[in-house]
Amino acid sequence: MKFNKLIPELSVTDINVSKKFYLKLGFKVMYERVEDKFVFLELEGNQIMLEEINANWNTGKLTYPFGRGINISMSISDVAKFYQTLKDKGFKFFKELMVNEYQVNDEIYQDKEFLIQDPDGYLLRFND
Repeated sequence: MKFNKLIPELSVTDINVSKKFYLKLGFKVMYERVEDKFVFLELEGNQIMLEEINANWNTGKLTYPFGRGINISMSISDVAKFYQTLKDKGFKFFKELMVNEYQVNDEIYQDKEFLIQDPDGYLLRFND
């Protein structure tokens, strides 16, 4: 198994609820440690780890929504199709599918993207 150099690990309130949510999104379980309430997931090369809240990593009290001030950006091969799939599954969107322009040095890039929140309020941004 190949591990990305950067893999976010999210503290979640209920590993089973979160795992079910991410599987419904289309992520696949790469491995899990049930006894530790931990799961490693992947979708089109986007890797994420989930672990039920414990005393190991918390730097302070977590309150909903978790991850304030951050969104996790994930590239998807066909973001419009993925958006429609999630819409058909009844997902609620934080931001609907849109096209944004971002300046990178001297170039302007267009990104098709949308955002959803996971059960703990983490913002997930899917883009092309």
